[in-house]
Amino acid sequence: MDFEATCKKIRSLDSKIRFAGMVNNQGRLVAGGMKEDKTPLEDKKDDEMLFMELVLRTKMRKEFDKQLGAVKFAMSYRDKAVVMSFPVNEHVLLVSAEKEIDFAKIPFKILKILKI
Repeated sequence: MDFEATCKKIRSLDSKIRFAGMVNNQGRLVAGGMKEDKTPLEDKKDDEMLFMELVLRTKMRKEFDKQLGAVKFAMSYRDKAVVMSFPVNEHVLLVSAEKEIDFAKIPFKILKILKI
């Protein structure tokens, strides 16, 4: 999978998508990033913590795969943004969007792009 092209395609899905990035299993951003016309809500140092915490949460969710099935995506509705994560093999796709996004449809469009 071409991570950079995938992130670009996801960012173009909706004008309310702010960020789409692929994070490796060590919590490092390896592709994608913020849309050029958007201002980050956090600073670079916070990004690193967010990515590491995201990878940890994704790994912890695997504990229940046998009972509940594999996680396709997880979503948090926050005061300032909607944050979605999608396990992609040994990586995690992180997508953030403005709260007004249609979060009943966008994750499933992203799954189609990821072919999960």
